[in-house]
Amino acid sequence: MEEETGKNIPKGEIDQCDFICVHENVVRQVLKAMPKEEQLLDLADFFKVFGDTTRIKILYVLSRSEMCVCDIASLLQMSQSAISHQLRVLKQMRLVKFRREGKAVFYSLTDGHIETILAQGMEHIEE
Repeated sequence: MEEETGKNIPKGEIDQCDFICVHENVVRQVLKAMPKEEQLLDLADFFKVFGDTTRIKILYVLSRSEMCVCDIASLLQMSQSAISHQLRVLKQMRLVKFRREGKAVFYSLTDGHIETILAQGMEHIEE
C-alpha cells in the first residue's frame, strides 16, 4: 500500500473521504489516549521554541560543548545581549541549564532529550 504524502495531489483537490463513515471504535480508542488540553498547549509551546533559527543554533552548539555567553556570541557572531535573551527563553523552557565558575556562567543542554530532538529533526529534513 503506497503512503499518501500529499505531494501529488492535484491543485484544488481536498483530501477527504468520498462518504461519511465515522469509525467509532477508532475514535474512542484515540480519544482515550489523547493528552489533556493543558499538556498539548505545553507541548505546542515547547515546539515553538524550536521555531527560531538563533535558538536552534544555540542548542546545536551546546550539544557539542558547554559554553559561556561570550563563546556563543563569538561563535554565532552576535551580541552577548542577543544571546542572553535567547538563553533566557531556553532556560524558561528547561532546555538549557547553567553553572557558575567564578565570574563566568557556562551553559549546557539540560539533558540528552534535547540532543535527540535536534538529531531526529536533522535526520528528518535530510531524508
